[in-house]
Amino acid sequence: MRNLILTFFLFLIIFTTRAQQAAVNPRPLTLDEYNKALTYTIADLDKDTYVKFDNAYVLDRYESRKPYFITGGDGLKKRVDLYKLIAKDGMQEIGLMVFYTSETGKRYQALVPDFTADAKVWAKYFQDIDDINKVEKNYILKLSYVLSKEMSFQQYKVLNGGKDMKEEAATYGNDICFPGDEEVTMSNGAKKMIRDVKSGDEVITVDPATNKSSVIRVKDLTVHAAKNYAITELVLISAKEKNTAKGLNIDLNTKVLKATPNHPMMTKQGSFKIGEITVGQQVLCLNDKNGKYETYTVLKKTEHAGGVQNVYNIEADGGSTLVLNGVMVMQK
Repeated sequence: MRNLILTFFLFLIIFTTRAQQAAVNPRPLTLDEYNKALTYTIADLDKDTYVKFDNAYVLDRYESRKPYFITGGDGLKKRVDLYKLIAKDGMQEIGLMVFYTSETGKRYQALVPDFTADAKVWAKYFQDIDDINKVEKNYILKLSYVLSKEMSFQQYKVLNGGKDMKEEAATYGNDICFPGDEEVTMSNGAKKMIRDVKSGDEVITVDPATNKSSVIRVKDLTVHAAKNYAITELVLISAKEKNTAKGLNIDLNTKVLKATPNHPMMTKQGSFKIGEITVGQQVLCLNDKNGKYETYTVLKKTEHAGGVQNVYNIEADGGSTLVLNGVMVMQK
């Protein structure tokens, strides 16, 4: 499964609720303060809830919350602890410190700036979490999930796969297809890139009414000429939570699907073109851990020019669906 870093690097988390409730506008976190605060640490995350630094700053456990314990599709459990960064002068909250502990005990630290911080501070924050994500797979995904659980926020598009639909024209049309690197679930459970599928291959189809899968045979692979197609990308998430005495345990699984905007998909609300699907809708996906088909929620949707490429579609001898990247899609 492809790395999700580019998708979640798009999230700029801004503390709008706290801004609206504050009696006065909080002062911005400076770049010097940002760099200095990253040297602050908590010795015992289970016991230390209020720690002073340099007689000028405080790390105060966020809302006295217990830690999050997040288990991803790899079965590895991560721990996330949140602390407010408070400037003692005026007792102003200027950021949110995130302590992320891996299954090996390795600790990573990030500081989410207050919404008033300068763009240079936000740029440094994004670079820092990107660097962590390079060594700690899906770090940004887990960070985004926890922050979205804890506070009201606005999501601003910082990057869009390097593209901007307002500045770069893309091809829209009647082609109902997928980029060549989307993976098709075969009859034996293996995955094959759609561009490599051949006539006679056996793939999985799922009955939308019963969630039961069966095997169908590929009649033909349609290839559309290379153009700079518009591509819709959905990020889908399944999060199962359980409160325990130690903290909140979360079983987190994700899927990413790309297709031309007019490809049909079946949701709990009926059939929609992928370009019409909205955040919060639910679609049927294959849970790779238990082999069952379950509903996943659309967490994020983007649309961008995909670059000049061929796009592909499978014609099969039965069924109405296919499974691409673990997501149930409708046949053309």
